[in-house]
Amino acid sequence: MKIFMFAASLRKDSFNKQLINLVASIVKDLGREVDLAQFNEFELPLYNADIQNTQGFPAAVTQFIDRMHNADGLIISTPEYNFSIPGTLKNLIDWVSRVTPMPWQRQRVLLCSASPSLVGGNRSLWATRIPLESCGSLVYPDMFSLATAHEAFDANGGLKNQQLQQRLADLVNDYLHMIEKLNR
Repeated sequence: MKIFMFAASLRKDSFNKQLINLVASIVKDLGREVDLAQFNEFELPLYNADIQNTQGFPAAVTQFIDRMHNADGLIISTPEYNFSIPGTLKNLIDWVSRVTPMPWQRQRVLLCSASPSLVGGNRSLWATRIPLESCGSLVYPDMFSLATAHEAFDANGGLKNQQLQQRLADLVNDYLHMIEKLNR
């Protein structure tokens, strides 16, 4: 089983990159293959139907779809911008949604977020669910939101709070088991 994953952040020292790296290590420890992407691999112009109609889809759209379809699941760690989804992530979702047949259809998605705020990106998680589910993705019911992320990581990239570390590991494990059951 292969899981495609990325942090929807362009910032070099992003807390969401730290979180997705931790999730990737958990997935690997559970014996699954990881395709960990950098979000800047999918830089795109703002969605514009005129660009689509005159130039076709940017190469990054096709590359993203290929990687997503060559995996059994997708894990996204998303920051929260102004109480919602980052515009860059929404733009990627919009570009991909214009391809037919619908590439998001039946994708198994787990959402995570890390934020220095006390609510940990919860609003971004809910805002990200909406376009993914409306495009036909199966978004795992539970999500992981890491609050006070600027204080949460230890020197080895794990979480200082062992209960939180275990909750994340259990969530990832449960998500992987769901995928296995759906693949039967």
